Amino acid sequence: MMRLGHGGTIAAFGLWLCLFPSAGAAEPAYVAVVRAYVDKLVKPMVDTPLVRRSIEDQNVKFGNVSEMDIRVLDDTYRAEAQSGQGQMMRRLLAKPVSLYLKSRQDDSQGAIVELFVTDRHGLNVGQSTVTADYWQGDEDKFLKTFAKHSNEIFIDRAERDDQTQRLETQASFVIKDDGGKPIGTATVTIAIDAL
Repeated sequence: MMRLGHGGTIAAFGLWLCLFPSAGAAEPAYVAVVRAYVDKLVKPMVDTPLVRRSIEDQNVKFGNVSEMDIRVLDDTYRAEAQSGQGQMMRRLLAKPVSLYLKSRQDDSQGAIVELFVTDRHGLNVGQSTVTADYWQGDEDKFLKTFAKHSNEIFIDRAERDDQTQRLETQASFVIKDDGGKPIGTATVTIAIDAL
């Protein structure tokens, strides 16, 4: 329970109320800040020929991939991510699109913790860091964007990272080809404290 006897504790409580308002209240204050950051900086980062071409190439490669194959790929990647080694993970991180996303993360002055893009199945195409899994197609970041044909940015609930103690959230949106057809998604993990 939070004590309100000291000025610092009152300020912390005020921040908590802004970040997590009561039910029925307006969206948390961080949502507008994150949305503006994604619109202004992140969307232009991924709206590049390199990113679109990489997604389109993987959409062709995995055109008729089965759900069973998706699960095998995801299980293989998860095992490699847990062990910290493996061919699938190394190849994915060495792709030009992954190196590009890593450079954008590095240029963000700590605001971007992770940046990755997926194909139309929700399979990672490129990523700036090792993600927990390879298939995002069963998660809200995909289900509330690509699966719904949404033009909105989906911003997930903010959480404090146990290791870094940074307050973080994920924002996801659909990536389209030159003709406006949805081809995949982008997800960025943002350190709210660094904005």
